[in-house]
Amino acid sequence: MTRQYFGTDGIRGTVGQPPITPDFVLRLAHAVGRVLRRTEERPTVLIGKDTRISGYMLESALESGFNSAGVDVVLLGPLPTPGVAYLTRAQRASLGVVISASHNAYPDNGIKFFSAQGTKLSDAWELAVETALAEPPVWADSASLGKARRLDDAAGRYIEFCKSTFPQDLTLKGLKIVVDAAHGAAYQVAPKVFHELGAEVLSIGCAPDGLNINHEVGATHPDALVRAVRANHADYGIALDGDADRLQIVDATGRLYNGDELLYLMAADRMGRDEHVPGVVGTLMTNMAVEVALQAKGVKFVRAKVGDRYVLEELARHHWVLGGEGSGHLLALDRHTTGDGLVSALQVLQACVRSGRTLAQLLADVTLYPQVLLNVRLAPGQDWKANRLLADTTQAVEQQLGSLGRVLIRASGTEPLLRVMVEAQDAQLASSCAQRLADAARAG
Repeated sequence: MTRQYFGTDGIRGTVGQPPITPDFVLRLAHAVGRVLRRTEERPTVLIGKDTRISGYMLESALESGFNSAGVDVVLLGPLPTPGVAYLTRAQRASLGVVISASHNAYPDNGIKFFSAQGTKLSDAWELAVETALAEPPVWADSASLGKARRLDDAAGRYIEFCKSTFPQDLTLKGLKIVVDAAHGAAYQVAPKVFHELGAEVLSIGCAPDGLNINHEVGATHPDALVRAVRANHADYGIALDGDADRLQIVDATGRLYNGDELLYLMAADRMGRDEHVPGVVGTLMTNMAVEVALQAKGVKFVRAKVGDRYVLEELARHHWVLGGEGSGHLLALDRHTTGDGLVSALQVLQACVRSGRTLAQLLADVTLYPQVLLNVRLAPGQDWKANRLLADTTQAVEQQLGSLGRVLIRASGTEPLLRVMVEAQDAQLASSCAQRLADAARAG
């Protein structure tokens, strides 16, 4: 059975269009509440949100839906997605709910869920919810209705958690850090985390108005952070996205480091402290240079499908703790149950502080391979896998690249596009090979 509403990270769409409408979200919460009531007499659900103006409306709909199914609600207010995951576990709640469309612009919004353990929920659970959605509602009577309350200082509790992941014998004193919260969920907590650990903090992207989340700031638009770091002669810049689960970092020179480089640094730092790192999980898009550098250190590297959900699945399968994506979704499962931009930033900064070395020095072993990505529009009904010319060209290109590059061809999950990616140590070679493959895809 396929899921109708749930995607790889909850339910997401444009506000005011199905399924992101108040009537559907009320029904969704009611269905989730009924699923929870099958195993728990009086469930409690935490609800957090980012700074989109639609969050008020969707929060009210969720609250009503849960209460109508006999489920108690605790409102957290604006809080990063990983903060909701942490508090769900810390408060022994039945479920955590986040109202956010992550790095998308404000017209979009979404709903995602965390288990009582602060982890993503299974496909089977999502299917159970969708089945309940198709059934008539069963409204609780007045005596059985759920209640709602606010959790005082949810942000403060999460700040303390983030600080607890940073070694007590280290400090950020002497460092000037620019923090860009993308006008999103971390606009209050992110500057405080770094300030309370001793840094001098300058903030950008920390003035949300409900309509400016992710607009020309944050991890998906790091140019603003690069400019601010240079203008203020800062040591580091930290960019988060709208719900603060992804991270990009800028050094004092204005150089931007992506998730692939930061993932390698986190692994290398642990090995430098004699911690055992049996393996690391990346994705199909992770730069080959990271794989080569990790293997040179004797660390196994496994690629998952694109999406932090699939990275988590591979980590669980191998019983490893480190994984991530180039977009900046980084996982350190011995620090948190989910990707957390703030916790990841502190993992990187502790490596710099402890070693007394810059990011560039710590990453001297890794020079990312040039990646060329071309999009080829597919005709309606076109089966690219049956394209013989493309198959033959792919084989020829892979032989030409050998161990110094790789090819990745995959269909877009949202558009009628074929994504052709070639990675090679030589930029011109990567470009020419990608063009050959794109031409073959169009000819077929």
